Amino acid sequence: MQFPLRTLFLSLWEAASLQTLLFSAIFLILVQYLQRTIQHRNYPPSPPGLPIVGNFFQIDFSNPQVTFKQLIKKYGNVVCTHAGNKTFMMVTGLPRIKEVLLKEDQVFIDRPKIPVHDYVFKSRGLVMSNGQEWKYQRRFALMTLRNFGLGKRTVEDGIREEARYLTEVIGEEKGKPFDPHFQINNAVSNIICSITFGHRFEYHDSKFRELLKSLDAVTVLEATWQSQVFNMFPRIMKFLPGSHQKCFREWRKLETFVEDEIKQHKENLNSEETQDFIDAYLKELSKHDIHPSFNEKNLVFCTLDLFLAGTETTSTTLRWGLLYMALNPEIQGKIQAEIDRVVGQARQPTMADRENLPYTNAAVHEVQRMGDILPFNVPREARIDTTVAGYYVAKGTMMMTNLTTLHKDPKEWATPETFNPEHFLENGQFKKKENFMPFSIGKRACLGEQLARAELFLFFTCLLQKFTFQAPPNTQLTLEFRAGLTQAPVPYKICALPRVM
Repeated sequence: MQFPLRTLFLSLWEAASLQTLLFSAIFLILVQYLQRTIQHRNYPPSPPGLPIVGNFFQIDFSNPQVTFKQLIKKYGNVVCTHAGNKTFMMVTGLPRIKEVLLKEDQVFIDRPKIPVHDYVFKSRGLVMSNGQEWKYQRRFALMTLRNFGLGKRTVEDGIREEARYLTEVIGEEKGKPFDPHFQINNAVSNIICSITFGHRFEYHDSKFRELLKSLDAVTVLEATWQSQVFNMFPRIMKFLPGSHQKCFREWRKLETFVEDEIKQHKENLNSEETQDFIDAYLKELSKHDIHPSFNEKNLVFCTLDLFLAGTETTSTTLRWGLLYMALNPEIQGKIQAEIDRVVGQARQPTMADRENLPYTNAAVHEVQRMGDILPFNVPREARIDTTVAGYYVAKGTMMMTNLTTLHKDPKEWATPETFNPEHFLENGQFKKKENFMPFSIGKRACLGEQLARAELFLFFTCLLQKFTFQAPPNTQLTLEFRAGLTQAPVPYKICALPRVM
């Protein structure tokens, strides 16, 4: 006679005494601890942690860089932490980062399954997918973006046109204090929206402004401690209230927005002419010999990835840029003098001007270095058992590369904690730095690096050409930040004074 497993479990549960259950719980905790101790014997040094939760309570989620800086100082350039049943490894320094991202790129090519993100994306899209699905989706996205002008004059023209709209809307503030967050967000987002959706959104569009607020919310909510607890205990936390639930609701708003755009595209699809990324993907779906990963659900999440990545990182960097300009008026003045000398006020800057604007170009790079918007890069996961720096790395270990320390290494940067465009100059000419990798390196480097570089240079240069940025009267600006998917400045107000030439 056979009993269902659930019935058998309930019968044993009812028969068990409290003592038995308590003993079993302690036994399981000890087993997990012993397994971790044995398994990690050849792992790098690791701070002692608690059973089950590991080092969770030792991490300051509002400023994790400080936590890991202390761990690195104590344990060295390869350090291990634990949370739940997950092992995290952090590597610091250019040799170790290159070992992981270049030399062992096939071992660390995959993204980890992070429950709070996987709950929404289910390992689909461009950022967190793996294997053949990731290869096919990335290849298609790159090919399609290039077809729509990525790296060509057409996209540059679009950025310059959007820069005109942005300077106009900032000019409407008439030099009074304002928060530039969503104007910049809107401008940057319009570039990727034009490519993916085929149209831009007006700055006073209240519906799109709410969407940008949802986008901003998820970048913060995914990093809260409740979301991190969800990552450890997703089956329990999905039934409990907390910021992770709000995060899922905001993601759902973004998903619905993309679904509505796709629906409109399907209704108006022109078989003769492809207008944007969604059109191109829908036409790909009509083919008979495509890879199984091509489906409408993946279209939603690939589009959402492009929208998120194409908006958040660049706009956050530009917000840091305006803040650093207001805090460093002498540097701002040097940039403006160079722009006036090379470009003047009669025309807009172009990408062709970049070579003749070395100080301005250096300042853009210094904003990226100091802004440090992705302190630990996007994580990877070990596909197989391997070694790094001689230490054993088990399959499934989450690997993080420490970009903060790389970008502020006193051996490589003359004034690592100070905003200084001279870091990227040599004899007055712009100089690339090997220790600078805000877009990561290797096969999973940022898909839109070329687009982001053009946006950063053109938006930044156009804004400094037309305005001088400074703190409002009787206001002390700060470099405090909020941790999230990106490290962004805390909300601030600034004055954009029109430059009268």
